[in-house]
Amino acid sequence: MKNFLLTILLASVTICSLQAQCVLGDDGTYQSPAGGDCANLILTAVPFLRITPDARAASMGDAGIAISPDANSIAFNASKLAFAEEQSSISATYTPWLRELGVTDVYLAYLAGYFKIDELQAFSGSLRYFSLGDVQFTNMDGQSLGIGKPNEFEISAAYARKLSDKLSAGLTAKFILSNLANGVQAPDGSGEINAGTSGAVDISFTYLTQLGGGDLTVGLALTNIGSKITYIQDLNKDFIPTNFGLGLAYSTDLDDYNSLTFALDINKLMVPTPIIPTDSTRYDVDPADGIADHRQKGLFSGILGSFGDAPGGFTEELQEFYFSLGAEYWYNKQFAVRLGYFFEHQNKGNRKYLTAGLGLNYQEFGLNVSYLVPTSNQRSALDNTLRFSVTYTPSGGEG
Repeated sequence: MKNFLLTILLASVTICSLQAQCVLGDDGTYQSPAGGDCANLILTAVPFLRITPDARAASMGDAGIAISPDANSIAFNASKLAFAEEQSSISATYTPWLRELGVTDVYLAYLAGYFKIDELQAFSGSLRYFSLGDVQFTNMDGQSLGIGKPNEFEISAAYARKLSDKLSAGLTAKFILSNLANGVQAPDGSGEINAGTSGAVDISFTYLTQLGGGDLTVGLALTNIGSKITYIQDLNKDFIPTNFGLGLAYSTDLDDYNSLTFALDINKLMVPTPIIPTDSTRYDVDPADGIADHRQKGLFSGILGSFGDAPGGFTEELQEFYFSLGAEYWYNKQFAVRLGYFFEHQNKGNRKYLTAGLGLNYQEFGLNVSYLVPTSNQRSALDNTLRFSVTYTPSGGEG
């Protein structure tokens, strides 16, 4: 079983220790005294909200903002559901977690669907559930505090509407619960750990037009705009992963049977960037309460300031953008092959991986499968892992 709290604590201490050794170089990047880059990670609560929950987008490098609408669109950009060709669809996805490390009881489950009221409007809903399996809790001395089953979930409902023939807008409301160690005493003795809750909204827009014999789609999604989460003390609150996403997709029919789509997503967390201490007088901590200053910012000041608060200046701000590039080929709308690549700067997480996947439609049912192959030395919880989505679309169409 997993010693969850101790693992999290040690990881936090390690990150802080590494950051405390960083110095700001003349080129605007952080470097260790021994040479080489030093990471300045943006950490948030409930990071499971940023896990790609469906196999189709996952096989396209996690690009999902502007690709054709499907049952899982609420996870990326609910507004595009106003352009959906089918009246309704539902999808279920299972994502194993840490399988390459031999863990068998940690997983992400996702259920989503939509229904079009008419040609202009659509409703959508989803349930995202993240299970961390059986966990052995211990205190700082290694004494057992019992066994728990930590989990997190998100319930979402969305409304999408066309504003014109080419433009649509969407609004999503969410309730988030993070039950990591409810009722267990914190290892450092600061109090009893409670379940964290938050409410959030997504605001999204989609623009669809014809270009050069194909369809160009532009999507904008501002997701997880919501209250901060606390587990122990009201003053010690953490941002949820509020995100800016811009997506482009171009789809074209090569002939009556073959079609091709290229997609690009650009994302950035709208969360304050930590200030790494570079000397004995520059610390991002309030001496009155011991809480880092960037964690005490308000919701909207944190969002607006996130585009210009990186201590490394413009160079570091650019490093905070991460990219998803994907391609999708359909034969006769029945068989699909997908490829993708995900890139994140080495100072901001260093996630880099190739993805691949297949899609199959048979009558009203669809099956999507994706596979992830890492291309950096940064381990991923999804390394060499298969994940599956099953869809049901009553009147047929893409899965």
